[in-house]
Amino acid sequence: MTLIDTHFLGRILVLDISEKIAAVNAQLRDLRAGVTVGQIAGKLHLRGTLPPKPHSKATRPHQQRIYLRLPANPAGLRTAMKEARLVGGQLATREFDWGRYINVKALKPGNCGEWIEKFEHWYLNAKGGAITTWKGDYLKGFQGLAPGAELTPATMEAAILKTKPNTKSRVRACMAVGALAKFAEVDFDAKPLKGNYSPAKVQPRNLPTDAAIAQCRDTITKPEWRWVYGMMACYGLRNHEVFRLDLTEFPIVYVEQNTKTGAREVWPCYPEWAERWSLVERQLPGIKLDRTNEVLGRSVTNYLSPKLPFAPYDLRHCWAVRTLEYGWPDSLSAQQMGHSLAVHSRTYQRWIDKRHHQRVYDLLLKREDRPMPP
Repeated sequence: MTLIDTHFLGRILVLDISEKIAAVNAQLRDLRAGVTVGQIAGKLHLRGTLPPKPHSKATRPHQQRIYLRLPANPAGLRTAMKEARLVGGQLATREFDWGRYINVKALKPGNCGEWIEKFEHWYLNAKGGAITTWKGDYLKGFQGLAPGAELTPATMEAAILKTKPNTKSRVRACMAVGALAKFAEVDFDAKPLKGNYSPAKVQPRNLPTDAAIAQCRDTITKPEWRWVYGMMACYGLRNHEVFRLDLTEFPIVYVEQNTKTGAREVWPCYPEWAERWSLVERQLPGIKLDRTNEVLGRSVTNYLSPKLPFAPYDLRHCWAVRTLEYGWPDSLSAQQMGHSLAVHSRTYQRWIDKRHHQRVYDLLLKREDRPMPP
């Protein structure tokens, strides 16, 4: 089997569990269970209109999730199906009990510090979030919340307003505090405070050509840094992610959980680079891996930047644009890059210039099955 064959086989396997979930949800709709199955970060959950949690300020049933801690695989899905039917029956007879799924005693009201602690436990365990995202985004977003203060709309608004308007810090605070409000079921909407900051307003880069990327790799003399460069170019990885990889299913690489946006699988683009550059033979610089992702990423920037006519992070941007030229669906490209489809479209569609349009046009003209003029 060639690298390209493996690429498409892996893509089919990724889509397979989503198709199975869709089939299960179709059965649940036929049964009028009132509950559906979903997945987040490789874990299954149920979603439906459920009674308020104990100690909640809500008074009526509303859309909520039940986190099952089941893996998103066929065995986990079979168990989730049984659980969904059970919950549906309990809802119909008004016998649903949150005590089956959560520690009710832990939901008593508390101050900001206590709620953040509960939220952290949920985020890292039930949701399966990454510790680096928790430290890098959520904790930084909570900096304006005094631990001993009561968690109220007023304290949340005051915490957000401590950040500078129309900045990334303001956006982060709104995201983090808004998520905490939803978790604690406090009636607070952070969106109006977000401002008009957007990564899309950053000046677009003059991205290098693929030929230039390949040529620059040959100028890096140390094999271990040449390998780091090759992985970033071939897989569109963030700087620190090169140090957090599982290569057992190469040429597909598995980005480990303890990264900025958590675990995911990534396919090579181009697969020929993965083979030609022998990227399966891991060669890491002599850097202690127990360092934070931020420190690891900075070490990559510090070493490669002086040796390149472009920023190392441009390799990630080029991967994104290259997948568009390949014709990959945006949703798959976004998932492999570790961000949402909205972020992908807003950020990377802007990097496409006349050169990229011409390349896609030339490829389409060469297709034997293209429409011909009468």
